[in-house]
Amino acid sequence: MNALFVERLAGRVALVTGVSRRAGIGFAIARQFVTEGADVFAQGWTPHDATQPWGADDEAGSALRALGDRVRYIEADFADPDTPHAVVSAARAEFGHVDLLIVNHARSGRGRLAEVTAPELDAFLHENVRASILLVKEFAAQHDERPGGRVVLMTSGQHLAPMAREVAYAISKGALHQATKTLADELIDRGITVNTVNPGPTDTGWEISRRDPHPAMPLGRWGQPEDVARLVAWLCSDEAGWITGQVIDSEGGFRRPTSAKTS
Repeated sequence: MNALFVERLAGRVALVTGVSRRAGIGFAIARQFVTEGADVFAQGWTPHDATQPWGADDEAGSALRALGDRVRYIEADFADPDTPHAVVSAARAEFGHVDLLIVNHARSGRGRLAEVTAPELDAFLHENVRASILLVKEFAAQHDERPGGRVVLMTSGQHLAPMAREVAYAISKGALHQATKTLADELIDRGITVNTVNPGPTDTGWEISRRDPHPAMPLGRWGQPEDVARLVAWLCSDEAGWITGQVIDSEGGFRRPTSAKTS
């Protein structure tokens, strides 16, 4: 890494959710933050990963701890409405305060409209939307006007093209997209910026790993978790202090299929 960036986040405490897989975006963000000088409190929920094609990563917690003594890790289920408060409180108990909130966790899963059930839709909305908004609420409540307050949410590409095979997931991620400007306006008077990142097709060990990136990716590769981590770290730095209320598409020129049926 460029030496200029080594201490860019020094003295700041970051809460990063969705850090339960070494191949995932959350882990890359946590590692980037540590490299840039931040303390990191990470949340993960491996039982969800165990239900997905990629499976649980039982070594993620120990790998995070191996990053150094400035990292803490907790397993917590955002299906419980009390968990956002508990996670923010745990981060404060460890580090005293939280400066940076990265809402990276997500309930994942496929399903077309005809397959959606009420309990499934509730689960996506509770974990992806309710928990995210409550995390922002809890973060803001504890923020003590220290400079550099940052919130970064994560969305997907549902605002750019249909995601017909992931109806519940797309709807829940779309809610965070739409919440960005409202949350940003709510918090800017307190010096807290709120932005959202769409990382595009990123190779985190799921089925995309087995696909040829051509011709969809003109740069000849899928996105890597480190691509997202660098952008998020920049958004949390002083250099990005004038940017808020934005949804940033970081997709490497991704050319989507023209048919919604292939989305």
